Amino acid sequence: MTRPEILVTPAQFDMFAEVLPVREAIPVSDRPSKRPAGIMDEADMVSHLTATGRYRILHKLPPRQVAQTLRPQFPMFGVILDTETTGLNHRKDEIIEIGAIAFSFDDEGRIGDVTGVYGGLRQPSVPIPPDITRLTGITDEMVAGQTIDMEAMRSLIEPADLIIAHNAGFDRPFCETFSSLFSNKAWACSNTEIDWSSRGFEGTKLGYLIGQAGFFHDGHRAVDDCFALLEALVRDTGAEMVTPLAELYEASQRCRVRIFAENSPFDLKDHLKARGYRWSDGSEGRPKSWWIEVDEPELEEELRYLRSEIYRYPEADPPTRYLTAFDRFRA
Repeated sequence: MTRPEILVTPAQFDMFAEVLPVREAIPVSDRPSKRPAGIMDEADMVSHLTATGRYRILHKLPPRQVAQTLRPQFPMFGVILDTETTGLNHRKDEIIEIGAIAFSFDDEGRIGDVTGVYGGLRQPSVPIPPDITRLTGITDEMVAGQTIDMEAMRSLIEPADLIIAHNAGFDRPFCETFSSLFSNKAWACSNTEIDWSSRGFEGTKLGYLIGQAGFFHDGHRAVDDCFALLEALVRDTGAEMVTPLAELYEASQRCRVRIFAENSPFDLKDHLKARGYRWSDGSEGRPKSWWIEVDEPELEEELRYLRSEIYRYPEADPPTRYLTAFDRFRA
């Protein structure tokens, strides 16, 4: 008579369980079919590692589903938009992908329902540069013959009270060059118009925001980045703080003023730069000068600084331009 097969192996190391004494080998035919004691499932592993205080668990970001019925207590509509392009210059480079998520919200920054999602590829007039393919994963083969469905985009953009991009100064010029559909809309920048550091975030890149919120996502594809930004905007980062979306919406309601320090002394350029002024080369109809953008209540203080520290002339009257969300982030 043949003996039953006995499985004899070294004791197996389980990083998530306590060290167990080596037990007598059990015949294969006699083993229970259920999960052995001491072996953890996924939820047990997460709980165990989190409880040690030595690990941070990141969850893959699940996309929200489009609602079939919209709740009336969220009367406003926003669109989170992201583009992938062949380069950084909107005057010569082109969009190769647009992602957009439409959603409802209220004035307290609470998200209601996702009302629509669109993602589309577009074939540019030139081959996609290799560095863009490495960054985005988008190849010439993927975009061959592809165009953006403008009717689908119109259904999302036209009802929007606010278009949000994580770098609106980049996305808005590309979108407006691509189509007039994106003009005459209010835009907001979730990168520059939210004080992320006061919320405990170490950086403003989308990957940092999502990682510190406990998620990871497939970055540098337009729709994935939009869903990631949506979750970052609604994260509760403190009992006494409004949501990031509420802060962003409030910022979009304010008027800002762009001040051009035209004809400022050359030897004081480092002082202007240290204060946050940027250089305009005179293109796009702007004065060729250093400039800064401030909230409207800060205008008089900034003019006093220029008159006393830069021009040293109390009647100096540098050009100013008032900007609302309908004007900001244009080229």
